[in-house]
Amino acid sequence: MMKMAIMGAGAIANKMAATITKMEKVEAYAIAARDKERAEIFAGQYGFARAYGSYEEMLEDPQVDLVYIATPHSHHYKCVKMCLEAGKNVLCEKSFTVNAEQARELFSVAHEKKLFLTEAIWTRYMPSRKMINDIINSGVIGEVTSLSANLGYELSQVKRIWDPKLAGGALLDVGVYLVNFARMVFGERDAEIHTSAVFKNGVDMIDNIDMIFPDGKTASMQCNVHGVLNRAGAIFGTKGYIEITNINNPEKITVFNDRYQEIASYFPPEQITGYEYEVEACVRALENGALECEEMPHEETVRVMEIMDGIRKEWGYEIPVQE
Repeated sequence: MMKMAIMGAGAIANKMAATITKMEKVEAYAIAARDKERAEIFAGQYGFARAYGSYEEMLEDPQVDLVYIATPHSHHYKCVKMCLEAGKNVLCEKSFTVNAEQARELFSVAHEKKLFLTEAIWTRYMPSRKMINDIINSGVIGEVTSLSANLGYELSQVKRIWDPKLAGGALLDVGVYLVNFARMVFGERDAEIHTSAVFKNGVDMIDNIDMIFPDGKTASMQCNVHGVLNRAGAIFGTKGYIEITNINNPEKITVFNDRYQEIASYFPPEQITGYEYEVEACVRALENGALECEEMPHEETVRVMEIMDGIRKEWGYEIPVQE
């Protein structure tokens, strides 16, 4: 049984806790927050065995097998580094770090210490990823030529989203899913990228991202943290197209022919929350002695971070790095 700890006790930590308490092969073992009382309340709510009032104290616990980082993006680098220096394996929430330089350094440390480290971007681990790829590979929609996707929520009440010091903005929070979606469909290859952004309170609020891949395939995408988008994805081919209901956690995958007639529909399996797939991947990797997950290799995490670095550079926007 893998004993899992969570670092940070915010909303996303609650979702992970609600997930692992219902999983086999995983024990919801420890929660660490900067406030001991908050950690104790969290532990009581989900049945964690240990509650710590500091990250450092939790990392001294020899029984912790895997730490899930649920802190803001701005703190991922520091938190992951703390874990690695304490000899702990790590599952770090997306976006992995603030920039590619931080990601490269962390993977280097993990490799040196022979510790497991991966990015928790759930769409990379979900069964829906294979389902979509299988439909494309079947040839039912012909040669794929383009895709479109959007992802957006009204997040005015989420303070970290609107704080540059906490690496807020649309790109790191929701745009990362779009970049990953395009690369999962069209392959992990470099693309020509054109973007634009609307800023508010010092962060990017709405981003438009266009990617042109070497073989002429294109991706047109938008993300938003100040408006509710329909989260739709579509993959277009020479014989038909695929529509995906909610690219962030696919609920239905529908196939249409070239006469716009629905010819098939698929539904991903029932899930706990969707987070269980990344945790299951961690369990498999650790059981096999791997230092990364095949679903999201270190190299791909770094490349996605490099792409987002390039996008911000095009805007002339640099996220303050926390020491």
